[in-house]
Amino acid sequence: MMRTRPLKVALLGCGVVGSEVARIMTTHADDLAARIGAPVELAGVAVRRPGKVREGVDPALVTTDATALVKRGDIDVVVEVIGGIEPARTLITTAFEHGASVVSANKALLAQDGTTLHAAAQEHGRDLYYEAAVAGAIPLIRPLRESLAGDHVNRVLGIVNGTTNFILDKMDSTGAGYQEALDEATALGYAEADPTADVEGFDAAAKAAILAGIAFHTRVRLDDVYREGMTEVTASDFASARAMGCTIKLLAICERAADGRTVTARVHPAMLPLSHPLASVREAYNAVFVESEAAGRLMFYGPGAGGAPTASAVLGDLVAVCRNRLAGATGPGESVYTGLPVNGMGAVVTRYHISLDVADKPGVLAQVATVFAEQGVSIDTVRQQGRGDGSGEASLVVVTHRAPDAALTTTVEALRRLDTVRGVASIMRVEGE
Repeated sequence: MMRTRPLKVALLGCGVVGSEVARIMTTHADDLAARIGAPVELAGVAVRRPGKVREGVDPALVTTDATALVKRGDIDVVVEVIGGIEPARTLITTAFEHGASVVSANKALLAQDGTTLHAAAQEHGRDLYYEAAVAGAIPLIRPLRESLAGDHVNRVLGIVNGTTNFILDKMDSTGAGYQEALDEATALGYAEADPTADVEGFDAAAKAAILAGIAFHTRVRLDDVYREGMTEVTASDFASARAMGCTIKLLAICERAADGRTVTARVHPAMLPLSHPLASVREAYNAVFVESEAAGRLMFYGPGAGGAPTASAVLGDLVAVCRNRLAGATGPGESVYTGLPVNGMGAVVTRYHISLDVADKPGVLAQVATVFAEQGVSIDTVRQQGRGDGSGEASLVVVTHRAPDAALTTTVEALRRLDTVRGVASIMRVEGE
């Protein structure tokens, strides 16, 4: 039997995502009520610019006083889609204090200070759901937190930023340079006017922190995530990748160590074999590859950004939270029982693709091989080719076997000190094997 008294929802933010949330709540009101077991009512919308026309939103609901809205006391669920650290953090904790559960899409806040939010939710017996914070419409948080709760996740490998995937895909498929591909992404609306958060990996790093924390039941903060952007990736890197049967993706990689005692989280460009499922992810799509002991390998794929896809994830959380509200229960909270330390990048075991500019003369290869041997790094393949331009220089490409990242870093430092090495043209990790 359906309850007639509606559940009241406060919406913080009415931009690209918030306006879609409001639209879906209105146009699918009957369906949402049937699925929840009670009507849901948009009780207030907090915005910064009240004079802006917002189609489908009753102007009487619009306010600039977000604090007063979350303090009303009759609000059942607060949907936060304003982003940033403050005032979002204070508004969310205030909502908990005044009896509301929260649905958020705020990856930056969750990655930086999710512990505070989870603690406040638990203290006040309320829900904190955030499916929309990672990979847009793709169901990922709930499968990790609930569907795989009885399994043991060892690795999460993903493309979690559509802007960077679009740029790298264009560079690979058309031969475009980085700036040309970025300009196209901007023209199509995939890249912001200031794309720094995307192309330098900040956005993906926040998502990696969230994914690692859930997958490994331990606290992982944004500062724990190694981050490297993709602005230095060149057409010659793609040529090298193709020669190895690979492509290049900006990956978020969260791993449990082989002994199970530590975890790592990192974001960086990497060469990925074309045989890997993530290699075929094109345009601005996202995909996440999960490896667990019992379920094996799972892949989640779909649009990772945009108003409607992200709103879909928000509304899914809203339905779940409202159901919990009616049942007088809460869903799963923060699970950090393992308390595993988060290692730095130096402890990561990976492969390297290193391209060197060297003197084109006998003995160079032997010198380079000696450096690798002295650092305990085994070479998988090596290719040397003279340039034929009379410069007396050649290109030397070395692909290593798996080794600790710290050893590979010291190897590169030692290579730079060789008189016969003119420069290190590019360094890239090889993943997915």
